[in-house]
Amino acid sequence: MRIKSTFIKLRDNYVINQVQSAKLPPFEAAAVFRYSVLFSGRVQKVGFRLEVCELAKRLELTGYCKNLENGDVMAELQGPGNRIKYLISFMQSLRRIKIQRVEMKELEVIDGEAQFVKR
Repeated sequence: MRIKSTFIKLRDNYVINQVQSAKLPPFEAAAVFRYSVLFSGRVQKVGFRLEVCELAKRLELTGYCKNLENGDVMAELQGPGNRIKYLISFMQSLRRIKIQRVEMKELEVIDGEAQFVKR
């Protein structure tokens, strides 16, 4: 069990470092949206939720992400639309993750939401 936890810690450190070192583009002011986003493919046991969470925080988005029993990951992302699109695009560009499908559904914005959490 120690070896597994060591590998998980190494993976998590890699993910956090990757997000912190990513060069973000300048973002213009944009309208705030909230989307339910379903990611399908190889998105569990690869640090996907941690990466979404860390990047969402860097992009100043709010909401949450969680694993689903069928192997997908569901996220609710709230913030400027251009930042949400950047997050999705960034996740699709990662080699260790294989997103086969992304489904987006617009939701009502939740006023007063202050953070992004990994469930």
